[in-house]
Amino acid sequence: MHLVLPDLTAPARVILGDSVPMDNDEFFDFCQANPDLRIERTAQGEILIVPPAGGESDYRSVDLITQLRGWAKRDGRGKSFGSSIGFILPDNSMLSPDAAWASNAKIEGLSKTARKKFLPIVPDFVIEVMSPSDRLTVSHAKMEQWIANGTSLAWLVDGDSRTVYVYQPGGEPCIRHSNITLLEAAAGSPVQGFVADLADVWSGL
Repeated sequence: MHLVLPDLTAPARVILGDSVPMDNDEFFDFCQANPDLRIERTAQGEILIVPPAGGESDYRSVDLITQLRGWAKRDGRGKSFGSSIGFILPDNSMLSPDAAWASNAKIEGLSKTARKKFLPIVPDFVIEVMSPSDRLTVSHAKMEQWIANGTSLAWLVDGDSRTVYVYQPGGEPCIRHSNITLLEAAAGSPVQGFVADLADVWSGL
């Protein structure tokens, strides 16, 4: 099924009129039929069309993806991913972070067929970068969803306010860091040793 949508300035929910939500394979095929759209799925099975990122937010995302990938290759304990990845989470949602890292052990547990579709694993670490269409309350809820599904560390980056919100399991409120140049992954986290240089992220385009 191919969708034709107007230009979006905010995420849009799509109702297909089918009482039975698509299973994971059907949803993957649906996304492949609409390659120009960035698509996520809620825990309730609703399809969410996310607007493309603006130039500056994409620049910030690519900067962080590049840093994470470089560190992951040197570290060797896992693999990094960019914004095109989709993760099927235990709550049945499918989310696409701007950057992510998953351990080799999780990836090695997947069949070759599973690796070619949305990955049915929970990434250990995710980064989300706010774009013009994002709302802070909605972004906070998404970060909490990552943690509730088993992600060990999650960063929400708000480039315009030069702020990073850090989320970890345990029910504690997120930690807010403002106007910092370097951010190091928490001790004991799966990506301990990763340090993000935020100078270019804050500068933007």
